[in-house]
Amino acid sequence: MAMVVICGQPCSGKSIAAQCLSDALHAVDQKLTIRIIDESSFHLDRNQSYADMTAEKNLRGILRSEVDRSLPRDNIVIVDSLNSIKGYRYELWCLARAAGIRYCVLFCDVEESSCREWNKERIEKAEGSYNDKIFEDLIRRFEKPDKRNRWDCPLFELYPSKDRIEQSSAAIVEAVSYLTKKVDSRTKSVKLLQPTVATQNVRVSEANSLYEMDRATQEVINAIIEAQSQALGGPTNGISLGQNLPTINIQRSVGLPQLRSLRRTFLKLTAQSSLSGPAPPADANIAKRMFVDYLNREVGAV
Repeated sequence: MAMVVICGQPCSGKSIAAQCLSDALHAVDQKLTIRIIDESSFHLDRNQSYADMTAEKNLRGILRSEVDRSLPRDNIVIVDSLNSIKGYRYELWCLARAAGIRYCVLFCDVEESSCREWNKERIEKAEGSYNDKIFEDLIRRFEKPDKRNRWDCPLFELYPSKDRIEQSSAAIVEAVSYLTKKVDSRTKSVKLLQPTVATQNVRVSEANSLYEMDRATQEVINAIIEAQSQALGGPTNGISLGQNLPTINIQRSVGLPQLRSLRRTFLKLTAQSSLSGPAPPADANIAKRMFVDYLNREVGAV
């Protein structure tokens, strides 16, 4: 068994890549049972599914549950969705590890301008597309896979804006070889994820904690960007996140690149501290409170 996570910006050729990979695998072995899991499998409208954080969270929950159910039945499960948040890719990696199967990521690496052009073409043809607001939001929040992360490895990269996606594409050929190669004691190029007692007992709570931290910190960043946009470059005079949450005291304009850098550092520090202590909080409000305190210390006016 194996899991393949298709990853990429909206309108980057992911579904074409998923089908091409499936066809290439069947060309090698017609007996393989391959399942492609995507939004269309559940007749979900992509604009409604990504309309807000709640809808998006529900979508990921549906896809994740279906992946979990499919792993025991199918030889290869291909998860064809944005899979744009590293916390969610980590959740899928946890499922693969608990099942003790092969795992890889197939990344459609496309420039944003090409994705915008392809989305406009789909709108004109009345094909599956995103409205402009949702498209730009998904582009902004996309977290590119990094082969240094265990949940993004091995990483096979396609370049649809430069080359056509075909069964003969280098990344497809490499992925097929990795997924179908026989494994024995001498095989070093293929890695079967090994479940452990710790993984099996805490994989769900650990993944949920990472997901909640990821989502909560992104919501804080979104609130800051929105407040600064409304202030037109002037002082924000404190940004409220809601009842029972601390105020963000950033009285100077902070650019998105710096905010993203602060967020990455915070998540890294939280992950490192959890190695020798408790897991990251699974409660969104606690995660927001921790992140706001961190921001206020780093760039705020205390």
